[in-house]
Amino acid sequence: MIQVTDHLERRIRKPVDALRCVLACIGILLLVVAGVAAGATTQGVESNLVGASKKLPQALQIVAPQMAGYALLILPLALAVAQLIRRQVRRLIEALATGVAAALVANIVNILLERRAASRLYYAIIMASQGTSHVNALDPYLLGLIAFVTMIGLTGRPGWRNALVLAVSVYAIVQLALSHTTHASVLTIFITVLAGHAIGLAIRYAAGSASQRPSARDIALALSTRRVGRAKHDKDTTVTAIKRVRQPRAEAVGSRQYEATTRDGSQLDVIVFDRDQQAAGTFYQLYRWIRVQGQVSRTAPLSIDRAVERRALLTYATEDAGVPTPRLRTLVRVGPDAAVLAYEHGAGITLAQLNSGCTDEDLGRVWDAVTRLHAHHVAHRGLTADRIVFTADGRVMLLEPGDGDVAASDLQMRLDLAQLIAELALVVGPEKSAQVAVERVDGGELVMVLSLLQPVALVRSTRHELRRRRAVLPAVRRALLAAVPDAEVTPVQLQRIRPRTLVTLVASVVAVYLLAGELAQNSLGSVLRHADWRWALVAIGLSAATYVGASLSVSGFVSEKLGFFRTTLVQLASSFVTLVTPAAVGGVALNVRYLQRRKISAPAAVASIGVSQIVALVLHLLLLAIFAAVTGAGDKNPIHPPTWSYFVVGALVAVAAGVLALPAGRRLVRARLSPTFGQVLPRLVEIAQRPTKLAEGIGGALLLSIAYIFCLATCVAASGGSVPIAKIGFVYLTGSALGSIIPTPGGLGAVEVALTGGLTAAGVPGGIALSAVLLFRVLTFWLPVPLGWAAFNYLERHHDL
Repeated sequence: MIQVTDHLERRIRKPVDALRCVLACIGILLLVVAGVAAGATTQGVESNLVGASKKLPQALQIVAPQMAGYALLILPLALAVAQLIRRQVRRLIEALATGVAAALVANIVNILLERRAASRLYYAIIMASQGTSHVNALDPYLLGLIAFVTMIGLTGRPGWRNALVLAVSVYAIVQLALSHTTHASVLTIFITVLAGHAIGLAIRYAAGSASQRPSARDIALALSTRRVGRAKHDKDTTVTAIKRVRQPRAEAVGSRQYEATTRDGSQLDVIVFDRDQQAAGTFYQLYRWIRVQGQVSRTAPLSIDRAVERRALLTYATEDAGVPTPRLRTLVRVGPDAAVLAYEHGAGITLAQLNSGCTDEDLGRVWDAVTRLHAHHVAHRGLTADRIVFTADGRVMLLEPGDGDVAASDLQMRLDLAQLIAELALVVGPEKSAQVAVERVDGGELVMVLSLLQPVALVRSTRHELRRRRAVLPAVRRALLAAVPDAEVTPVQLQRIRPRTLVTLVASVVAVYLLAGELAQNSLGSVLRHADWRWALVAIGLSAATYVGASLSVSGFVSEKLGFFRTTLVQLASSFVTLVTPAAVGGVALNVRYLQRRKISAPAAVASIGVSQIVALVLHLLLLAIFAAVTGAGDKNPIHPPTWSYFVVGALVAVAAGVLALPAGRRLVRARLSPTFGQVLPRLVEIAQRPTKLAEGIGGALLLSIAYIFCLATCVAASGGSVPIAKIGFVYLTGSALGSIIPTPGGLGAVEVALTGGLTAAGVPGGIALSAVLLFRVLTFWLPVPLGWAAFNYLERHHDL
């Protein structure tokens, strides 16, 4: 009789479904990009395929459409009957619902693609030139069929899978052969198939699949029928009790863990690897593989066979090195979809449980165990406090070395030491951890380990804890550097792609895409041809003056002296950064970073930029009130804002009132604003005692706003319009405020809509308003981008950012 305590899930989410869904979406994206970027080439490919299909025998061209139609009708019916015979009614209902939902999605997408804004994308997908009569870009029935079949799942059913491939292939060939009447294209068919597959996988992952995992009783019976052990003299054992561990250790993520008791009273730790979890953690592993070097990122095998083999190998290698670790008693298959490893239970107290009660002798024994492991070129790669156990007989046991490396390189073993030093610093303190490390590692090797002591090289749980306790890692570095004062420690570049490089790449792509979209939509060539370049040259000078004003507004609120040239370059570089950040975010972060590089403390830098932003906000509101008063008092035709602006203002007021009406909202606002005012007010008082600095900061902020207002006015004049400067000021200040609120890169979209609507309300004809706004955005946003990119790279090379 086996006592079983199990919590077997009836439905599970398979990580491989999510992985395949993402891959299908990437495939759709690549096909769309190919259609948009290489329209002529894709049309040529389609023409070749259509020409080849038309060379088929006439009889086949007559019979094939009927066969394809019948096949696509009969196939789902036959699958439905098969599901009923197998008594899988629930899965059939879910598949039918998924197919209907996918067909509805296809119809919605078809409706959206027929809109004017999506015309370029639509004609790229159907591989036709502009002006072709509208047809469906996606085939709703085919998409629904693919989603239906995906939801059912054809794994292990090759006959059904081959029938589906044959039916869809014949259907695709027929559609291409009759493309002169159906307007089907290669992209249409491929995107339809991938979209149906992606929708089916997404719903299957969200809803879960029926679990086919072996139960705890099956696992116990499989262990009981095996001779547990590796030697002939090992006795047979029978499992008498097995219990599911609800919260497995971090290393068992993607697997199940049980505690088993044998007939002779011994305890076993049982880890079960299920095939349905074989892709668990793939996205994080992929992220680490992209982010860091190969020897730093540990790629787990996707196959359960490779996973259990690797764990067994690392366990045997650790034992061979003379380092205590739970003995692997057996490795057994439980059915076709699960593999089980049974370890002897490692009794003792973990380092995490011992915590600060760990003595110098205990730390020495931990280092001895790791040193013996490295002497046999085995790296653990998971030395966390819950994997280091002190046994009753005084030994140190290392749990679960299965994520490590055999035949480990010097870099991998040094990464192990860096992890151990950081983990011990979290447990016993930075000074004590560094002291033991200095005693155990010689000077030259310590320098190499110290250069690897970076968050990116550490275990995930350690990185999370170090983020919470930010002072620990710098403290242990300082303590280790004090032990090697004459050594030059240069951090090793462990990252493949730095976040800053990734931001630069994304910004470049976004810039090219957004610029191409604006140029295509608003015909920049026509605007530039008809613009009066005498006014445009003045606008260029005013655009340049805005960066001077921004530079003065920053340096005026910093007590220390800043170089005018480099400060202006930073403001120019912020025009590049705002491509991927909201208008009011990227520049602030860049300025804070620049001040820190100027040896200004982080709190002082944040306070200085905070004062600059608050002063700019106050001046903005004052100018807005002044221009609004002048416009209303001195013009018989005041500005009438568009109707949508009232809804926007009303929504913002409602949201603000709702937040302030709730106690939680008031606490949130207070928590966000209190630290800011606590830093800003002392800096403002300090600057107010220096009139020259105060005048410099306020003057720079005024110059920034006034230069933008006059730049917009000259753009209106260059486009053939004429508006009083008071109205221009009111329109610009309102539009820029809206652009700061809307969280889009550089305020794109919001600023254009607000300025165009404002100029139209001020009496500027619609065509002239569009041309003026486009010219203004080109001169103040797009033209500085390449200069900002050059400034960003210059400052980075000279370590100013």
